[in-house]
Amino acid sequence: MQATTSSSKAWLKPALAAVLLAGAGLAAYATLNQRSSAPAVTFMSIKGEKISPESLHGKVVMVNFWATSCATCVAEMPQMVETYNKYKSQGLEFVAVAMKDDPPNYVVNYAETRQLPFKVALDVAGDAAKAYGNVAMTPTTFVIDKDGKILKRYVGQPEFPALHKLLEKALQG
Repeated sequence: MQATTSSSKAWLKPALAAVLLAGAGLAAYATLNQRSSAPAVTFMSIKGEKISPESLHGKVVMVNFWATSCATCVAEMPQMVETYNKYKSQGLEFVAVAMKDDPPNYVVNYAETRQLPFKVALDVAGDAAKAYGNVAMTPTTFVIDKDGKILKRYVGQPEFPALHKLLEKALQG
């Protein structure tokens, strides 16, 4: 009798697992479809100017966390410059945020010698990286729409043609 009872409940574990997986899938789907707002962070530029959330509102913004010691960051920077130059007249803003362990003098030297055309900020205490979801990997780039919602997070170098399509769509909206 005992054997019959356990075998009659044998379907319960797979069924429960299926329900849990379906629920997890729905939760993941809901999470992916909810665009989270960019954190209300005020950046401090290498020129000493404050870059407030209010000054970025209504614009499409790229926030790029990078470091002068990051080979991928340095390799992608010319394409970031090209991307900014291509779309700035349409309203794109770009903030390159140097990570807290990056010596400020290295960041200033890099930005000046490469004549970076966009805003470069220092995250000396790591507060911006923390606010953006504990960014630890560089480069990490966020594309934010005109309403302040995060459209995409890239970890590593983005595929630039796809990034350009995303920017074009966001800038039109």
